[in-house]
Amino acid sequence: MTKITTPDPRDPEIFTDAAAAVARLEELYNEATAFLCESFAEAMESGAPKVRYRAYYPEIRIRTASYAHVDSRLSFGHVSEPGVHATTVTRPDLFRSYLTQQIALLIKNHNQPVTIGPSTTPMPVHFAVAGNPDLVVPHQGAAGFTLRDVFDVPDLTTTNDDIVNGVHEPQDGVGPLALFTAQRIDYSLARLAHYTATDPDHFQNHVLFTNYQFYVSEFENYARAKLADPDSGYTSFVSTGNVEIADPDAPLEQPLKLPQMPTYHLKRADGSGITLVNIGVGPSNAKTATDHIAVLRPHAWLMVGHCAGLRNTQALGDFVLAHAYLREDKVLDDDLPVWVPIPPLAEVQVALERAVAEVTELEGYELKRIMRTGTVASVDNRNWELRDQSGPVQRLSQSRAIALDMESATIAANGYRFRVPYGTLLCVSDKPLHGELKLPGMASEFYTTQVSRHLAIGIRAMEHLRGMPLERLHSRKLRSFDETAFL
Repeated sequence: MTKITTPDPRDPEIFTDAAAAVARLEELYNEATAFLCESFAEAMESGAPKVRYRAYYPEIRIRTASYAHVDSRLSFGHVSEPGVHATTVTRPDLFRSYLTQQIALLIKNHNQPVTIGPSTTPMPVHFAVAGNPDLVVPHQGAAGFTLRDVFDVPDLTTTNDDIVNGVHEPQDGVGPLALFTAQRIDYSLARLAHYTATDPDHFQNHVLFTNYQFYVSEFENYARAKLADPDSGYTSFVSTGNVEIADPDAPLEQPLKLPQMPTYHLKRADGSGITLVNIGVGPSNAKTATDHIAVLRPHAWLMVGHCAGLRNTQALGDFVLAHAYLREDKVLDDDLPVWVPIPPLAEVQVALERAVAEVTELEGYELKRIMRTGTVASVDNRNWELRDQSGPVQRLSQSRAIALDMESATIAANGYRFRVPYGTLLCVSDKPLHGELKLPGMASEFYTTQVSRHLAIGIRAMEHLRGMPLERLHSRKLRSFDETAFL
């Protein structure tokens, strides 16, 4: 049997102070990653080791003997039933504020301490060396020895969405404390850096999704204006490639090749700024982006893209506030059945409608001239209108859909699935059922006049949501009757 070498063993410790508990998590995590990095560097230099190296993720655990007596309006901060609940933790430095808040609520609501110690889940070497620019895990066969014989590698048994999908079966009677395991988070952090060309550390708590690059230049203009205002609260702007500026007049060098999902961050010191992600076209991209951003536990995400208007009374440039979704995108059917309703969230709906009124300076009945509220249909076929229209048009009519795109339902459904507040405000850019196709000349004029206003509305809505108490924004509609304590 191969000898297993691990860091010096650490006994679990009990904490009644959340900040101290998080500090202990950081200590354990740093010890584990340092051990694996040093062992990996030595193995790559010296050749095949004669031992196996293993380190474990740190863990938060709580044991409760009774149900918590908490404010019934609060949708998080307490376990659903007595017993033992635990979660593994990664990157406690990145999640310090989040972990401190969630642990503090847990201790307060249950009047019980938490236990911090090593878990029994091995840390894959790929994730341990991710923060070390001098170390890169080679492909299989390039190391001179079989990597998985010496180090732990990612394991799909702990890298999945079983908890968020409601199919997780507790091991040894230990219930989940959070929606994501440490390995699942590490996997998404790595994919985010790949898809967006920005580090996860830059992501802000309010995320705007768009399906056109036209919004990026407007976002940069807005960011520079805010950086020029010392009272705005914004501290810097980050572009692809992790290029960060604090000076509103500083140049931004763009990479020669954009990533799959170019992402930009207008930052605030407390993380409450705004991130803009251009997910491109299609539900697959929308699912990929939200699958990974969800592990960062944002406070809200909104879709501010373009759509096809389905009503004759709509005009190009009109706005559509989604109140329901017809899901024909198909990418989430195995994770969230189509019979599951995706409810509108009152707090988000009000913030979006208020933002439209403020930016357009229209109110009440006059606002209805340029904005309709109703069902948005999302499909997976960009050229759906070129097929036999009897089937699609009948379904669109029966659903009372007023607009169609390829991303909104996916983003909303994944927001529902991941318990992230969501919303959609689209802008009508064509009307295929009424002969107004999106043609080059028409598109140029549309983009010039509408993108700036549309983006301003999305940003204004996020600013309204930022001023809302967290416990109010995270609606109980997003939480099940058997829910994790952590958001």
